[in-house]
Amino acid sequence: MTKTRSASHEEVNPRVNLLGLSADGLREFLASIDEKPFRAQQILQWVHQKGVIEFSEMSNISKVLRAKLADVAEIRPPEIASEHISSDGTRKWAVRVNGGALVETIYIPDGGRATLCVSSQVGCSLDCSFCATGKQGFQQDLTADEIIGQVWLACQAMGDFGEQGRRSVTNVVLMGMGEPLLNFKNVMQACSLMMDDFAYGISKRRVTLSTSGVVPAMKKMMGNTDVSLAISLHAPTDELRNTLVPINRKYNIAMLLDATAEYMASVPDVRRVVTIEYTLMQGINDSDEQADQLAELLRDTPCKINLIPFNPFDLSDYKRPSRNRIERFQRILARAGYIATVRTTRGDDIDAACGQ
Repeated sequence: MTKTRSASHEEVNPRVNLLGLSADGLREFLASIDEKPFRAQQILQWVHQKGVIEFSEMSNISKVLRAKLADVAEIRPPEIASEHISSDGTRKWAVRVNGGALVETIYIPDGGRATLCVSSQVGCSLDCSFCATGKQGFQQDLTADEIIGQVWLACQAMGDFGEQGRRSVTNVVLMGMGEPLLNFKNVMQACSLMMDDFAYGISKRRVTLSTSGVVPAMKKMMGNTDVSLAISLHAPTDELRNTLVPINRKYNIAMLLDATAEYMASVPDVRRVVTIEYTLMQGINDSDEQADQLAELLRDTPCKINLIPFNPFDLSDYKRPSRNRIERFQRILARAGYIATVRTTRGDDIDAACGQ
């Protein structure tokens, strides 16, 4: 892996990091240095399918172009600062990004598939009351290369590069640190690479962006992407959601569901539905009445509901409901006709579970 260059070196000899450039971005870059745009496809395959980050190893590109690229560009993934492996096989990587800050990336294996939970910001400005990241405050947006770099690092760690057809990472969820839609441009660019057939080739159904409800950015998604959408809802009423998810005071539930409907109508695959994320907290949002309210609220929203038992962390007094309470909440939704699943807690022994 290439080493991060010092700031003083970059000032003297700045290089463009090609890791986060989409196919269009790479073509534009190549045109800017008077090279053929079709080389973009070759570079994408070397970097994102073979894991090659040294231009000198890209054998189907001319020596002249390789030397030129080495002079003006680089492929520099972020660095894994530490790794923790759970007893259930979940892996948590602390990834060091520009400026030295750390973000977390979680690899969650499940039989023949595995989901990678990717971060989009260092910290988060939204301060949802049940989320550990929100307690850190916001520090910085991740660049596109730092976002897609987490996928690159996971593929490298799991031995995917160089093995034809092998893909340990089958699903990606932008549900890690940060609010993805507050880092719109970089997230869109990274999502494009995740789904590009010459990069990671992950199905649009298997790349999911989760938002707490940044309504203007949700509307902007239309025409920019058709990733799958998850809504971080967590409450059936505005009164409660204002407390749990403060952005609701600016964009209330009605505005959020309207924007959700607009986005889903723009997605070509009419079979796709939105995922509603609902973190269950004892005595806060887990009553029978609240289950009925949730069922009524979502009656006009084609969706599946993902119930997430609260995962404790030091700065929160919330508690996880009992198993009986969770199952009763689930049954009420099922009787109302919803597909409601309970997310299995994974990686809590290494503080890698959802919300930790």
